[in-house]
Amino acid sequence: MPALIPGRRRERSSRPIELSGSFTHEGHRLAYTEFGSGDRVVVLTHGIMLTRRMHAPLARRLARAGFRAVTLDLLGHGDSDRPTDSWLYSMPAFAEQTVALLDHLDVGAAVIGGTSLGANVALEVGVSAPERALGLVVEMPVLDNAIVAGLITFTPLLMAARFLPVTVQGVALAAKLVPHGNQWVDVVTDTLSQQPAPMAALLHGVLFGRIAPPKSIRRTIETPALVIGHEGDPIHPFGDADTLAEDMPAAEFVQARSPVELRFDPTRLTDAITDFSARCHDR
Repeated sequence: MPALIPGRRRERSSRPIELSGSFTHEGHRLAYTEFGSGDRVVVLTHGIMLTRRMHAPLARRLARAGFRAVTLDLLGHGDSDRPTDSWLYSMPAFAEQTVALLDHLDVGAAVIGGTSLGANVALEVGVSAPERALGLVVEMPVLDNAIVAGLITFTPLLMAARFLPVTVQGVALAAKLVPHGNQWVDVVTDTLSQQPAPMAALLHGVLFGRIAPPKSIRRTIETPALVIGHEGDPIHPFGDADTLAEDMPAAEFVQARSPVELRFDPTRLTDAITDFSARCHDR
């Protein structure tokens, strides 16, 4: 047993460093975590009501591949502030927060990636600040074909948060009783741990604002993009991802085998993201 201890210490010391921090943007605190170090930066943003924790496994793999991966809690999510004014929540505002993170880290440009809501945020960065985006990783975008399914899914949550806040509080209380320590259990409990007023404001702002850049603008995004889509998910329909890849002049498309491939069988898609990010930084 004593002979194993030095080996364990070496293994721990060889892991890329992970540092959590925060910064203030327009009066609100935003939280983030850095994985690894260096000039080859990849920023990852999460899905709606999820947190930066969902991207920790991918960020660690990118860090081991030599990237500095940064995961961000957008306003209203995770450890970031959760104001109760719906006008503060929108895709363009989230894009501004992502660019503000680059400013805070003194990073000129990076690969900007995200899932679902985060995918749309990456597109908005590609529109509003193309000089800050070396490339876009767009997993499961929510575009024209997803509007109806999105309203059906999230409108009841908005109504519950507005008019039955005790239900949201009860779910959050139950989530706190679940033992932590497993990556995906923690992701689920983070998502369920909502506060009624900020949750309602978030959903209101997102659902009734600009969901994504319109097709006419998407066609002008010349930033290289890796679009990842899958079948069998009405909120993230295959047609949205496939059409997006066709619309964008410098996009390439990868079809995932399932909505959870990157989470539970990540090797193939992680390799694609790593290779794409390396090509963007080497341009």
